[in-house]
Amino acid sequence: MSQNRAFDLQAFLPYCLNQAAEAASAGFQRFYQERYHMTRPQWRVLVHLGQFGDMTASAIARKSGLDKTKVSRAVFDLEQRGWLIRQRDARDRRVEHLNLTEPGQTVFRELGKVAVKHDAAILAGITAEEAMVLRTVLKKLAHAETPGGSA
Repeated sequence: MSQNRAFDLQAFLPYCLNQAAEAASAGFQRFYQERYHMTRPQWRVLVHLGQFGDMTASAIARKSGLDKTKVSRAVFDLEQRGWLIRQRDARDRRVEHLNLTEPGQTVFRELGKVAVKHDAAILAGITAEEAMVLRTVLKKLAHAETPGGSA
């Protein structure tokens, strides 16, 4: 790649990935906002607990990439709705384990069904092989070491 080429926002990979992510998630985001009045951080906390079970807020923040403050607010809101419970760790009273309640699990299952359909609709225009390559590349990019930032 030439170091002399002009910057093109439309070709800038972080911008392209963000645009694709926003477009891909828009319909699903609208669904969980309208149906359950959930924010994106609430959805992400709920889905992590639904997918992985017992977790701490710190573990959710690390795994989801969300700021700890956003996770804490989402945990509080989901607890107020009766969708999750906190349990103090018996050995370390500073640690709280989070789990979905039965109503929270019901919401997770309902959203999961819609998410699977949404995912299929997004991928409808590409082949199964292209979808596999896309997922593989996205996973690699998500776990890649990135350069510091300034030139």
